[in-house]
Amino acid sequence: MVIQLECRPGLSEEDVLRLKAGDSVEITGELLTVRDATAQRLADLLRSGASLPVDLRGRVLYAVGPSPARPGYVVGSAGPTTTERLVSFLPLFFREGVRAIIGKGELHGEIVDAFVTHKALYLAAIGGLGALLAKQVTAAEVVAFPELGPEAVFRFTVVNFPAVVVIDAFGRNLHETARQAWRRIPQPSPPAAPGASAGVRG
Repeated sequence: MVIQLECRPGLSEEDVLRLKAGDSVEITGELLTVRDATAQRLADLLRSGASLPVDLRGRVLYAVGPSPARPGYVVGSAGPTTTERLVSFLPLFFREGVRAIIGKGELHGEIVDAFVTHKALYLAAIGGLGALLAKQVTAAEVVAFPELGPEAVFRFTVVNFPAVVVIDAFGRNLHETARQAWRRIPQPSPPAAPGASAGVRG
C-alpha cells in the first residue's frame, strides 16, 4: 500500500512518527532542493548565527541538481543525488527543523542516531529515473542562491512524488533489515557432481 503524504509546506510530526522503514509513499506539496554547495552555504549561515534565506522548519529536502527545463517543461531531469555526500550537514539541518531528506544510496553508522534524536526520516527516490520524476514536479522556483545555478535552492511543487522510507524516526534501516531477511532465506544446495549420487560406481 502506498501512503499519501501532504507536505504544505512542511511534513507533520504525526506523519513522521507513523511511517516505518520500508513504507512506500507519494508526496504532494513542496520540497526544497539541496546539493553540496547549497548545503555548505546554509550550514555556514547557521553556524555564524545569520538568518537563512528559507525557513527549514518542517521541511523535506530533496538532494537533487535539476537540469535546465526543455521548452514546455517545468524542470529538466530531476533524479536524486547520493545522500551520503550530505551526511555532515544533516544533524545541523535537523536541529533547524528539517523533517526528512530525500536522496539515494545507503546510510549507516552514527548518522542514524541523528534521525532518532531529531525524529527525522530518510526517504529514497529511484536513481536513474530523473526524467520520470521530473514529471511529478508541477512548479519550480529558485528561492535562494540563484548564482549557484542547478545547485541553487529550488522550491518544487510536486504531485504524487514517489519514495520509500529507508530510515525511520526510530532508527529502523530498510537496507539493514532487508539484508538480514535475505540471509534467513534458505539458499539452494549446489547441484551434485556427475557420478556422486548413491549407487553410481566409478
